[in-house]
Amino acid sequence: MRQAQITDLPGPGDLVRFKPDFGQRFLVTVDTEEEFDWSSPFARSDHSLDSIPRLAKFQQFCEGHGVVPVYLVDYPVVNDPRTAEVLGEAVAQGRAEIGVQLHPWVNPPHHEEITVHNSFAGNLPAELERAKFGALRDAIERNFGAAPLIYRAGRYGVGAETAQILAQAGIAIDTSVRALFDYSSQGGPNFRHHPLVPWWIGRRNGLLELPLTTVFWGLLRQQGRTLHPALWRVPRLRGLLARLGMLERIPLTPEGVAADEALKAIDIALDDGLPLLVFSFHSPSLRPGHTPYVRDEYDLDRFYAWWRSSFDYLASRKVRPTCVREIIAAAEM
Repeated sequence: MRQAQITDLPGPGDLVRFKPDFGQRFLVTVDTEEEFDWSSPFARSDHSLDSIPRLAKFQQFCEGHGVVPVYLVDYPVVNDPRTAEVLGEAVAQGRAEIGVQLHPWVNPPHHEEITVHNSFAGNLPAELERAKFGALRDAIERNFGAAPLIYRAGRYGVGAETAQILAQAGIAIDTSVRALFDYSSQGGPNFRHHPLVPWWIGRRNGLLELPLTTVFWGLLRQQGRTLHPALWRVPRLRGLLARLGMLERIPLTPEGVAADEALKAIDIALDDGLPLLVFSFHSPSLRPGHTPYVRDEYDLDRFYAWWRSSFDYLASRKVRPTCVREIIAAAEM
């Protein structure tokens, strides 16, 4: 019998139902990773870890809003002692959570050639993907004293064996699906048709998929799944439709998304009845100069203002933050 895969489209019976008192919630996830030049070829060692100390400020900021962020850490980050120094106490006390993010090109064992194709962990031979995941998971448990329960593939690169690898390792939630995005042109997965609501990836293994939240906004939003891919190679037309309020794809991230756009996306997601809104960003954005989104201190101020306005707006709409342990407890099989 064929094993369920993360890239499979779920059926109506696979959708997750939450306990009635769960309501609508939101989750903040951080792709906690090394800094590297996104425009350069992948490399094993050409990176830095300067943004790790900046996690302390973001953690303090989240605590001030009652938010428990989930730090999805990769191999270079978890093996830097500063990470546990900054986040260890918060994780131990439940004020933050730690998960797994696999960047195969910097994660041992190094048996593969470094290519764009191999940067998606799900494209590797299953045993190599399993070995890399195991090395990272063990490092997290060793440095934080607890086994992680949530996973995101770097570059969202899940494959045919990923679900089985995660389930066998005790992972309860995968959050690798970036709904409405397609990475197949680079050799990665296509999530263009996947839903925004959580679903079970094969009920027998108890693995829950928690997709990142992206919505279409505008008069043509109901046709977004068809129209947006057709416009991908015509950026001027995409931009024109967005300015005219006709069609725009908005992910819930401060990276490349203005604060007012994020509030529009929150409204759509909530009004569509999504039980969980999943936010994300890359940790190098916490230190200016490491991503295109935060180039200087002014950009960093806007970054935090983005989160402040999003948290305040969610509170005004009676949407509470949640965390991995609450999601697991509220999901009904």
